[in-house]
Amino acid sequence: MARSIWSGYINFGLVSVPVGLYSATQEHEVDFHQFQKGTSDRIRYKRVNERTGREVDYEKIVKGHDLGDGKYVIVEPEELDNIAPGKSRSLEISTFVDLDDIDPIYYQKSYYLGPKDSDNKGSYALLRDALKKTNRAGIAKFVMRGKEYLATIRAQDKVLVLNTMYFADEIRDPAKELDDLPAKSSAGKQLTMAADLIEAMSGDWKPSAYKDTYTERVKDLVETKRKGQEVVFNEEEPEATTPTDLVSALRASVEAARSRRTSGGAAKKTGSGAKKSTAKKTTARKSTAGKSTAKKATTKKKSTAKKTSARKKAA
Repeated sequence: MARSIWSGYINFGLVSVPVGLYSATQEHEVDFHQFQKGTSDRIRYKRVNERTGREVDYEKIVKGHDLGDGKYVIVEPEELDNIAPGKSRSLEISTFVDLDDIDPIYYQKSYYLGPKDSDNKGSYALLRDALKKTNRAGIAKFVMRGKEYLATIRAQDKVLVLNTMYFADEIRDPAKELDDLPAKSSAGKQLTMAADLIEAMSGDWKPSAYKDTYTERVKDLVETKRKGQEVVFNEEEPEATTPTDLVSALRASVEAARSRRTSGGAAKKTGSGAKKSTAKKTTARKSTAGKSTAKKATTKKKSTAKKTSARKKAA
């Protein structure tokens, strides 16, 4: 079993549930080292005293806050630990909110919360099932690795999931970041066709259907170069659709999407229809065979009956 990266208690009301925090995700990417171009010399990073030029051990490094004009306030790691809230290792739920009310932009990273001991699995299961039944998430704060986090605690199947979140003042205002955002789109034919295209391209969310194709390309690139072969990747950059071509592009996209959906559905129906048709034909043949056998049997009986009657008369 994986080791927890944080442990503490979920507190709600007068209930405390001991839990451990575990990573819920992992990223897959190809690792690269840095080299000086044209050589096989590795590039290394060192923590160096800028005045003496000497390397400094990690244990001897402290943090300093820049006040400007070359002045700093030096803070020791122990001082940061002493002022950290939640030193009791507490995930204190302040309120429960409807999951649908949370804008995904606030979500940061996902973790699993597991019961810390077997004696308290009941309280863990109770909180999980209650959250699932009410479609709610608990809002809490906790400290991990010298940083305070806002978090949601929600139920997913058999496990509790904790999502670290951004605080409201950490979300940038798009109006301040982007000064050229367009006004409301003109209602009418274009909007209707855009909505039709979205409907035509709609489907169920299937996470397993999506693969990291870029990482695969990087692996192919490395393997190709390892073999000493030339690397050729040709991919044309798309051109922006002009306003004059927008309607025709939307119309063609809608037709193509509907055609794909129809052909996919037709293929499924054809497949099932073919089976049913075959089944019916087989049944029909069996039925006909049965009738034929029955007729033969009847004919035989009648013929036998006639012969018997003729013998009696002759006698």
